[in-house]
Amino acid sequence: MEPILLHALTAILYAALAGHLWNTRWRVRSSSALTQMERIAILAPLLLHTFLLWNSLFATPELRFGFGQALSATLWLTVTLYWVESLYLRLEGMQPLVLGLAAVCAPLPAIFPGLPSPPYTNSLEFRLHLALAMLAYGLFTIAALHSLLMTLVERRLHGGAAGALADNGALAGPFSSLPPLLTLETLLFRVIGIGFVLLTLTLATGAIFSEAVFGQALKFNHKTVFAVVSWLIFAALLTGRALHGWRGRVALRWTLAGFISLLLAYVGSRFVLEVILQKSLN
Repeated sequence: MEPILLHALTAILYAALAGHLWNTRWRVRSSSALTQMERIAILAPLLLHTFLLWNSLFATPELRFGFGQALSATLWLTVTLYWVESLYLRLEGMQPLVLGLAAVCAPLPAIFPGLPSPPYTNSLEFRLHLALAMLAYGLFTIAALHSLLMTLVERRLHGGAAGALADNGALAGPFSSLPPLLTLETLLFRVIGIGFVLLTLTLATGAIFSEAVFGQALKFNHKTVFAVVSWLIFAALLTGRALHGWRGRVALRWTLAGFISLLLAYVGSRFVLEVILQKSLN
């Protein structure tokens, strides 16, 4: 089967599952957990997605890694981690959103294959740097989704939206299966903490690789600036959490700001260069 057809099939399966979970959880306000068949069904597009990413990133003689691959890999990791996380926590309310985003991002490498990368990108150091970067992207994507979920839950709790609460005052529908806000907040900072460590390693390996190839630890460009800004934002957030107990809306805003900066660090710059300027990023 042609790769473009596999990309289309992966997107269709993700979209079908997102629609199924939306209809069976959100529309009917059900808080039922994922069934065994639903968990197995999610593995089908996830395995296809895994094959496509491996084939495009590691099984080709010439590495092409652009914003399409970055978004696709990020959502692959997000779906994978949410699937594993669902074994321990009731997070059915997030599944339609995660799978819907995966349906949009999975076929992007076929639409925007990226520009050819220089020969030095085939080195072990660069592959390690790339793997760390994708892990960091994926974890901060989850952190951003958690932030949006917590904002939505908080507003429904305090805003008195129609149908948001059950007769006993608890959240109704799919929200009723979510852990308490304090638990979600603890989980959020756990993900951010691990992601921050990976982001630090990404910058460190990137500096080592840049020093070895270009003779300078950090090249001054949009990617470096936004990556460092993102690192500073998350460092300030974790420091504020440890020293001043930052939480709630303050923490959520900092999380989203850091995620947007990180997204612009690579995905934004690659989009401008590949689609708008049509030139290689060296």
